[in-house]
Amino acid sequence: MSDEPEEPDTAGQLEVWCAGEDWCPVTSTSSLICKKWHPVIVHRLLEHGPSGFNELERHVDGISSKVLSESLDDLEKKGLIAREQISETPIRVQYSLTSRGASLRPVIEAMRDWGREHLTDPTGGDA
Repeated sequence: MSDEPEEPDTAGQLEVWCAGEDWCPVTSTSSLICKKWHPVIVHRLLEHGPSGFNELERHVDGISSKVLSESLDDLEKKGLIAREQISETPIRVQYSLTSRGASLRPVIEAMRDWGREHLTDPTGGDA
């Protein structure tokens, strides 16, 4: 046995600049998903499962192709989604949530539930 202390298992953990602050977990989580379309994309992948680009574009009403592409790239870099090329000609890709992305389910559902409770439809009905 070695007398050296064991390194903590930090695989999959986020690097943060605010470590030690009680608000740090909120800040760290928001840094992953708090761009306008990120939680919507994660929600659609939770609801519909792995999806191609065009399918996601249909499921995320109001997003442009450019913003969807940039958002998918960012979510992939953050380890929340995986991109898999499924055919060469024509090139087809499929996006799916990683285990880290799927673990956001309770966060996304809480956001949805809060919105249902507190937001109203601009036409006067419920959201």
